[in-house]
Amino acid sequence: RLAPTDISALVLGETGTGKELVAKEIHRLSPRSARPFVSINCGAIPENLLESELFGHKKGAFTGAVTDKVGKFESADGGTLFLDEIGEMPMNLQVKLLRVLQERVIERVGDLTPRQVDIRVIAATNKDLDDEIQTGRFREDLLYRLNEITLDLPPLRDRGDDVHQLAKFFLNKFAEQYSSKCRGFTNEAVIGMRNYFWPGNVRQLENRIKKAVIMTDRALINPDDLGIKATDKRHIV
Repeated sequence: RLAPTDISALVLGETGTGKELVAKEIHRLSPRSARPFVSINCGAIPENLLESELFGHKKGAFTGAVTDKVGKFESADGGTLFLDEIGEMPMNLQVKLLRVLQERVIERVGDLTPRQVDIRVIAATNKDLDDEIQTGRFREDLLYRLNEITLDLPPLRDRGDDVHQLAKFFLNKFAEQYSSKCRGFTNEAVIGMRNYFWPGNVRQLENRIKKAVIMTDRALINPDDLGIKATDKRHIV
């Protein structure tokens, strides 16, 4: 229901729950699927470079700007822009982002010429944006623009037997990739995976299984291979 529309979406969830995967699937099922899907991590780029990465810049706009540069917004024209870790975006850029969402117009750094962009914006964060608003680190009006609809991804520990299904998927993937003879899990490993808290969620599960497939010489992966115990109990949160 969401994918065919141009509604802005906010994807919430802990680190490793698959927020970008959800954004890509929304794009794939949308009328924009033939156009670019462009992703940027707002928390991974220094503040002084993030504006140029998002909006582009004009030659000579600052030291080192030796050519014109197309930003992520223009690169995503006609498609979808995924803003990961939106809670890390500096306040001054939140104002500019709000304008883009309202008017679908951007200006490159050092250039006063407005440029029209046709994009759909999907944002994601593992932060509580209501708390960020209360502490003055996030704009309330921007939140309203971003979360026309909110998708809340549950952590892996709350997804029942999904952990086993995902584990089998990763096992098959890496066994083929590394020509391993691993073909499954012991009962103790399955119990351990279901009991484990998985603070890193699906990403952590994937990494643990990748390591187990590479390092073990057995056909069945056991709890020790995964660095867990069958008797592990979940943390109380």
